[in-house]
Amino acid sequence: MGTDQVILVNEKDEQIGLMEKIEAHEKALLHRAFSVFVFNNKGELMLQQRALTKYHTPGLWTNTCCSHQREGESNVEAGKRRLMEEMGFTTELKDTISFIYKAPFQNGLTEHEFDHILVGHYDEDPKPNPDEVNAWKWVSLEEVKEDMKANPDVYTEWFKIIFDKYYNHIS
Repeated sequence: MGTDQVILVNEKDEQIGLMEKIEAHEKALLHRAFSVFVFNNKGELMLQQRALTKYHTPGLWTNTCCSHQREGESNVEAGKRRLMEEMGFTTELKDTISFIYKAPFQNGLTEHEFDHILVGHYDEDPKPNPDEVNAWKWVSLEEVKEDMKANPDVYTEWFKIIFDKYYNHIS
């Protein structure tokens, strides 16, 4: 993870400091993040399976990409940057809704994020970075909903939270 920093925020998404990502996750401190949802013209969502070498939730399926904003970077700029880094393409993104969630992991780290949901459209195949992504697929929202009920353990906690709470907004 290196020395990546996250933006610590309060419940109003106001910046209150910076901290190394690993330390923020160890201390479960609230920080700014984003989750990108990319749809094709058929209304299918691009899912990614996290690389098997990721420091948390390796091999789990999740939304198109997600990460943390850098200081001075807008939500959309951050989303486009990370989309290129993880999935090998960029597209226009719309900043839609945001919410706070907290998800502890088995390795002792906790995601406690003020998450901004970014939505975009793309109709080509991505060129995923193998250090970030193990696999990808286009899936209808109904298929995701059904599979999430049948196989909840194959999805990341944040994706289950977002999908359950904000299903109508992401579609």
